[in-house]
Amino acid sequence: MRSLLSSPPYPIISLFKHARSHRRVFSSPPPPTRRPSNPMAIPPKSSAAAVFPSEDRLTTSLWIKFRREFMLSLYSPFSLCLASGSLKIDTFRHYIAQDVHFLKASAHACELAEDCADDDDAKLAISELRKGVLEELKMHNSFVQEWSSSDCVKESPVNSATLKCTEFLLATASGKVEGLKAPGALATPFEKTKIAAYTLGAITPCMRLYAFLGTEFRTLLDSNEHDHPYKKWIENYSSESFQASALQTEDLLDKLSVPLTGEELNTIEKLYHQAMKLEVEFFYSQPLNQPTIAPLTKEHDPEQDHLMIFSDFDLTCTIVDSSAILAEIAIVTARKSDRNQPAGQIGRMSSAELRNAWGLLSTQYTEEYEQCIESILPSEKVEFNYETLHKALEQLSDFEKRANSRVIESGVLKGLNRQDIKRAGKRLILQDGCISFFQKIAQKKSLNANIHVLSYCWCGDLIRTAFSAGGLDALNIHTNEFSFEESVSTGEIVWKVQSPIDKIQAFNDILQDCGNDRKNLSVYIGDSVGDLLCLLKADIGIVIGSSSSLRRVGSEYGVSFVPLFTGLVKKQKDFAEGRSPCIWKGQSGILYTASSWDDIHAFILGL
Repeated sequence: MRSLLSSPPYPIISLFKHARSHRRVFSSPPPPTRRPSNPMAIPPKSSAAAVFPSEDRLTTSLWIKFRREFMLSLYSPFSLCLASGSLKIDTFRHYIAQDVHFLKASAHACELAEDCADDDDAKLAISELRKGVLEELKMHNSFVQEWSSSDCVKESPVNSATLKCTEFLLATASGKVEGLKAPGALATPFEKTKIAAYTLGAITPCMRLYAFLGTEFRTLLDSNEHDHPYKKWIENYSSESFQASALQTEDLLDKLSVPLTGEELNTIEKLYHQAMKLEVEFFYSQPLNQPTIAPLTKEHDPEQDHLMIFSDFDLTCTIVDSSAILAEIAIVTARKSDRNQPAGQIGRMSSAELRNAWGLLSTQYTEEYEQCIESILPSEKVEFNYETLHKALEQLSDFEKRANSRVIESGVLKGLNRQDIKRAGKRLILQDGCISFFQKIAQKKSLNANIHVLSYCWCGDLIRTAFSAGGLDALNIHTNEFSFEESVSTGEIVWKVQSPIDKIQAFNDILQDCGNDRKNLSVYIGDSVGDLLCLLKADIGIVIGSSSSLRRVGSEYGVSFVPLFTGLVKKQKDFAEGRSPCIWKGQSGILYTASSWDDIHAFILGL
């Protein structure tokens, strides 16, 4: 059962608009969710967010908007190997040679942008940026000398990805931007200043990306680790001076953008996005003559392997819990039947009665859920044992079934129209990146991958229409179903998945049906206590969101929660040093945490 809507409902259309504009947070009064553990809370900020002083800035909003690109760079095989210290020296030398070409182009682009700036402060700031790029070039020269490869730059021709980056930068700095006149034909000084802003729009994301990568890599360096071959590189890009330089570059772009029109700001956004995409291509173009653990599908052999993707739905895929949506539909549509209900129609409560009933059910569920969680916790923390945890969660399963029975007995689900439910499903806002991740898997037939959604949702029509609105009609949905008479709900539910025990049973049945003719690799993505058994049974369990009850129960039963990138870097290091055969295996007691679907996409699919 989900925690129910206990506050006065928003009109159904405005609820979806509100969710779209505020994403994961709602203004007061918030629609409660089924989990008292505050599953709608924003995940703890990573260093990706912590580097910014304000989300109101143009540069901050652009960085957040194109999160997928910087996650792809972070999870690239090159980055994983570099962060783990296992990157082969020849690959690093090649990278340095390519980056030197890029930095030279950046310095020249800064020089051109400085000529276009119209005030002394902007000119000085761009000049300082150019000096910083030249200092970075000096650092690269020290890398060259340190590894006795002074000819590596001369010996490495510019590859296609690097060439795209350099040509893009220089073309932008030369005024070859869509909708802008050629530099020699600029009508006014203001038009010329646009080139400075556009050039900064192309350079800034590169600076921020390296500052981000340096910070992420630095957090994984052991304080006593002196033999990491790329420690100097990591320390440079995570240094206070480089972080300050990246922030100053963003300040300058923000300043240059102030007088621009909406169309011109759109141009900066396009340039920023293009620069990010080219950086991703640059990282993935580095030649790696070594095995890597990511992307997960890289070593996937569809002739021998079978990739199984499992996912929860509510608050894993969605922003709003499905029970809140069904409650909203019931209350809003019941207003029409407050008076003069036609004879023969399925009897239902008035909107006021429904609101009160939902509120009582919600309060009772929340209080008893907390009591149930307390009751299943061990007296003291124990070592991980899957069977022990399974036994404990049987009590939670009994509680969920009792709560669901109360919902049916209350009659609050009577009289909902199937078309209203489907309309709500089509408008349901899913988590950023969720649909595109599933779409890419579904479209890549060569992967031999299946997607299964296991959900407590009371009404499968809501899930199916939510995914079909995104062009996903072939997903395998395992959930409960409303009972209908002529497209009107009777108030009864055909129960299939009510509890953690039901979920793990469905999970096991699906894997068993796959047969043994191929090697199955299972990934489960979930966000709640109800997903724990499946998360732990899967070869790879990924927790998304920040459910406190999930972490509390898991931790007390010996489960370790490891940030996904951190876990991959360690696994890559162990793999390279021969300490691990790199076999993903379930029931290890380790779950990986991801802050968004972009992390999951980058890990599993890569570029």
